[in-house]
Amino acid sequence: MSKLRILYAATEIDPFLQTTKVAELLRRLPAAMQEAGAEIRIFVPRFGIINERKNRLHEVVRLSGINIAVGDDEKPLVIKVASIPTAKLQVYFIDNEDYFHRKSALVDKNDKFHADNDERAIFFCKGVLETVKKLGWSPDIVHCNDWMTSLIPLYLKTTYKKDPVFKDAKSVFTVYNNEFLDKFEGNLVEKAKMLDIDDEMLKELKTADFSGFVKLGMQYADTVVRSDEDFSDNLNGLFKEYASRKHLSQVAADENLLSSYQALYNDLAS
Repeated sequence: MSKLRILYAATEIDPFLQTTKVAELLRRLPAAMQEAGAEIRIFVPRFGIINERKNRLHEVVRLSGINIAVGDDEKPLVIKVASIPTAKLQVYFIDNEDYFHRKSALVDKNDKFHADNDERAIFFCKGVLETVKKLGWSPDIVHCNDWMTSLIPLYLKTTYKKDPVFKDAKSVFTVYNNEFLDKFEGNLVEKAKMLDIDDEMLKELKTADFSGFVKLGMQYADTVVRSDEDFSDNLNGLFKEYASRKHLSQVAADENLLSSYQALYNDLAS
């Protein structure tokens, strides 16, 4: 596994932010893969709830300054980095003043879902791929975690397919029980578009909800994994819908989780 390069994209990671099981997995799994000899890059949003001074985040000027399109708008991308104190892992934070400087993650202080979380997700997914391009680092595996990363598998199979950095990349999409009932406003399909992507490819997003994002991730990922959680009837229905597809995978829980993911990565990269 010495030459395997794994890119992790997720909504959160311990110790910087921990609200769901995503943060725990992203703390354990990349560290274990690095110990096994893999090269690792980790990307998460720089939600305003993350204390920059306490966690020693600093901007990487050479990676910042790209404009990311979300629909008809373009917003500047800022990249910050920090290290996990107890591990030799560096985390890249996708930042933008409009999307990520409010002092909350996905909901406000009144527990109300942010209306622009769809745009934040699109900005994050595009920002990850553009930053990796600028790094010139070619991943073998792109492991996407939770609904907010679900556009990355689509972008890898379309706009970025011919890019030398991503030409050999295989994607994994892990689904978590982080369902929300809110619906997004505006034309989500138009917001998410990029080169080589037509309306038909984005048809799952027409529902403008959690299920739409998850279905899109499932459709374009090379492998889909369900986390070890109890899922709602709606999510169980989605898994049942995709159960007949070859790319729906299972990973063992608890003590076998890390070795199970390692086997999955090696199988995809071979």
